[in-house]
Amino acid sequence: MTASEASLSPAPSLWADLRAALRGTDADYTRIPLKRAVLLLAVPMMLELVLESTFAVVDIFFVAKLGPSAVATVGLTETYLFLLYSIAMGLATAVTAIVARRVGERRGDEAAVTAVQAIALAVLVSVPFAAAGIFFAQDLLRLMGGDEWVLEHGYRYMQWMLGGNAVILLLFVINAIFRGAGDAAAAMRVLWVANALNIVLDPIFIFGLGPVPAMGVEGAAIATTLGRGAGVLMQLWILVRGGEHLRVGRAALQLHGRTMLQIARTSLGGIGQMIVAMTAWIFLMRILASVSTEAVAGATIAIRIMMFTLMPAWGMSNAAATLVGQNLGAGKAVRAEAAVWRIGWMNMAFTLAVSVLFFAWHDAIVGLFTDDAAVVAIGGEWLSILAYSYFVYGWWMVSVQAFNGAGDTMTPTWINLVFFWLIQIPLSWALALPMGWAHSGVFWGVFVSETSVGVFTLWLFSRGRWKTAKV
Repeated sequence: MTASEASLSPAPSLWADLRAALRGTDADYTRIPLKRAVLLLAVPMMLELVLESTFAVVDIFFVAKLGPSAVATVGLTETYLFLLYSIAMGLATAVTAIVARRVGERRGDEAAVTAVQAIALAVLVSVPFAAAGIFFAQDLLRLMGGDEWVLEHGYRYMQWMLGGNAVILLLFVINAIFRGAGDAAAAMRVLWVANALNIVLDPIFIFGLGPVPAMGVEGAAIATTLGRGAGVLMQLWILVRGGEHLRVGRAALQLHGRTMLQIARTSLGGIGQMIVAMTAWIFLMRILASVSTEAVAGATIAIRIMMFTLMPAWGMSNAAATLVGQNLGAGKAVRAEAAVWRIGWMNMAFTLAVSVLFFAWHDAIVGLFTDDAAVVAIGGEWLSILAYSYFVYGWWMVSVQAFNGAGDTMTPTWINLVFFWLIQIPLSWALALPMGWAHSGVFWGVFVSETSVGVFTLWLFSRGRWKTAKV
């Protein structure tokens, strides 16, 4: 078919595009209509991240039945997992940017090499985290202010989660490879399998069934690790078999020091921005632990709900990163910027809708996870405060992913450093402890700092310097 014939062909229907988005498509995201490109990428990416966050929601739903100390175990363990997530997401950011740029430049072989080096880096990074979790779990929980029950019974949860952290890293990084290549449907299908296993295994290992003994909070970690492990095996099979845009053949299965160094260098900014944000969360959890175990439990449930409801917005933001990377690789900077603005307005509409739900039914939403009145009140208070600025989160996520998709990972790092470390932590501490606002002080400190960072990041994006980033 010639170009003129293609231009006269009827545009695919909405339902056809939705089917293509779910099945996977070999569409060229640098050439098809922008509205269609956003749809084909955003739908599977949104579903992918909704399923990823379902891991967290399912775990906390069942663990909450064991009491506040069990929930606190999950929350305190996650303060350390957030450091791991920082590295995983930083690597993923770099991998998405580099793979997307190579695909946009029509250099598929180099994209495959990048994928292999990223996997090797993820495995190397997992080793020290595994050692720390297996041998020092109780010490790490004690450092975070865990109560007696947490230290006696909860440490096994940390041993499993940190000891098996390689599956977390690989799940993040390989799905980032798929996203960068434009194979978003593959990443989505992986998490369908992994999440289905987690949902089935969670109640079995936590409460026991037949010959399987009840393992309590430890069972939640085992179920999640097994589910994610199955997902990683599926990812590797898809990479070797070949997706719609990328296949890792035998020629790519060797170490390339230069490519690995490029990934590591590009990922430093992504890791830095995540570590700044995640370590800020560690300090916040430590402040909340000084208030009460109920404050930690309420905040843990609220943040899980927040993460779950933000996943569709993150999915749309990830679509922006892929479109920016591929279109910059194809020399189409104007199209890259147009994609970001289009997705930003979509994100704002979605987060506004969620904020209405939070404001109207905050206690009822938290009450789905626990019947502890104190925990419900604390978690519900945070959701109601978040409702005032949730729409800013939508713009912030898209702006950050535009920088990351372009390969400019350092700008968001410096922004996070100022707003999270120099504003959020001191403000939350001052409001919570010296001023006596307790957990409410932490929540309002987060509101002020994260609203400010969202507005500032969007303004910086509008200046356009990200268009000249090199990867």
